[in-house]
Amino acid sequence: MTGQPIIATAGLTRRFGAFTAVDRVSFQVAPGEIFGYLGANGAGKSTTIRMLCGLLPPTAGRAQVAGVDVGAHPERVKRAIGYMSQRFSLYLDLTVSENLRFFAGVYGLGGKRRSGRVEAALELAGLGPQRDALTRSLSGGIRQRLALASALLHEPPILFLDEPTAGVDPVARRSFWRVIRQLAAAGNTLFVTTHHLDEAEYCDRVGFMVDGQLVALDTPAALKRAHAPGTVHEVTGELRPGQLAAALRGVPGVLGVRAFGAAARVRVTGALADPAALAGLLARRGHGALSVGPAEATLEDVFLELAAGGGGAATEAEVAPC
Repeated sequence: MTGQPIIATAGLTRRFGAFTAVDRVSFQVAPGEIFGYLGANGAGKSTTIRMLCGLLPPTAGRAQVAGVDVGAHPERVKRAIGYMSQRFSLYLDLTVSENLRFFAGVYGLGGKRRSGRVEAALELAGLGPQRDALTRSLSGGIRQRLALASALLHEPPILFLDEPTAGVDPVARRSFWRVIRQLAAAGNTLFVTTHHLDEAEYCDRVGFMVDGQLVALDTPAALKRAHAPGTVHEVTGELRPGQLAAALRGVPGVLGVRAFGAAARVRVTGALADPAALAGLLARRGHGALSVGPAEATLEDVFLELAAGGGGAATEAEVAPC
């Protein structure tokens, strides 16, 4: 990363009694970056965001957001950011435009400035047709776009989005991420947590949290090269993934097997990188009816590897469900 970071942490730590939720986390985020922050439930993602947003003081370490020390000046941080939590917090008994006008007033916007920002937010989030709809009548996906529009009203340079698409259908998720990419293209910085690992592919860089620690940070492509090396084949047929894992256990060159929907993903190296070689091996073991085709490593492969503590093929070969 070049230039001054817009977010920077050094040894950021948060303890709750004897429990350490975030453990000496250090990273930097560049202006205009889509920064993904991933991990299982309880890994420390939301606690990190709450500290960066000035909502929770760090126990130790430091963090700066938009040049402001979050421990020393949390209120200044709050004015410089937009924040969207995983829980919808707007008013259900107001219309879309009424919600936006209300929150624009909360941000101190008035007169023509408020009207202009409300219209701009409606347009950016694609909410023009719903502007007079009662918020309680909206689908989950449209409500999330409304929450995003509300967080943008005061034109913050940084947006923190904590599980923004939780419980939203795939079509609405794609629509939401189109807006995120538009914001990044316009120069906004986006700090996003998500459980949908396919969404993380849209991020410029991704950090993985495991048990409160940041265990990996890089571009999606580099993370896959480092933590899910080898060639991936998709195997389909009557054999269940668990049975396939048992059939391939101990085979040289087989790095891992895991379920992938009704199929299985087999990660291999060496001669088995040729799908015909893997198909031949399976045929010799009495599984000639299986089909072997090309696939690609995903961030889910990376997550499973990191969550296993770097246990490698032996852990993955037990078949981690998708």
